[in-house]
Amino acid sequence: MEHTAHKDYTGAKIGMWLFLFTEFFLFFGPVLLYTIYRFRYHAAFTASSHELDLAIGSINTAILLTSSLTMAVSISALQRDRTKLSLWMLAATFVLGVVFLINKYFEWTEKFSHGMYPGGEALAGGPPGQGVFYGLYFFLTGLHGLHVLAGITAIGVLAFMVLKKKVSAADHVRLENAGLYWHLVDVVWIYLFPIFYLVR
Repeated sequence: MEHTAHKDYTGAKIGMWLFLFTEFFLFFGPVLLYTIYRFRYHAAFTASSHELDLAIGSINTAILLTSSLTMAVSISALQRDRTKLSLWMLAATFVLGVVFLINKYFEWTEKFSHGMYPGGEALAGGPPGQGVFYGLYFFLTGLHGLHVLAGITAIGVLAFMVLKKKVSAADHVRLENAGLYWHLVDVVWIYLFPIFYLVR
């Protein structure tokens, strides 16, 4: 007699939402700290924001928004048993995530090369708020970058599982959960982008 393993899809989704809730609080504390210091060092935060590369920040925002779309299309395609389209969209999401990290790497490298980091030469003689701004900038964008890295790793693993039929139209909850995580990554960036790049 053949036995079918029981899979608790509802429990898996609830577990994912609880995990995302904890991730929200991981970012909430530093963002709250940012808000407090922004009122305290408004002029320094405004000046520091203008030193960031708005073009790269805008491009990265467009990249992540597009990746949210490709991820959603991938999930929808798999639900309709269109495996090939799902895999192509997963590949697109993966590539977009990698491009985001590459852009962020070059942006960070440019700042470090000019000593624009907490304790760096360029900030040594500046107002204290400038060091605080860059400290929060590197911490929050770095934390977000780690989440992007985790996301594209999960996407790569899931693409392999879809290819091997371990994730399919009949069993796609893992891809849905990965999609929820990826959307969280996008939402966090959509909030980080204006508080760092558009300070006025």
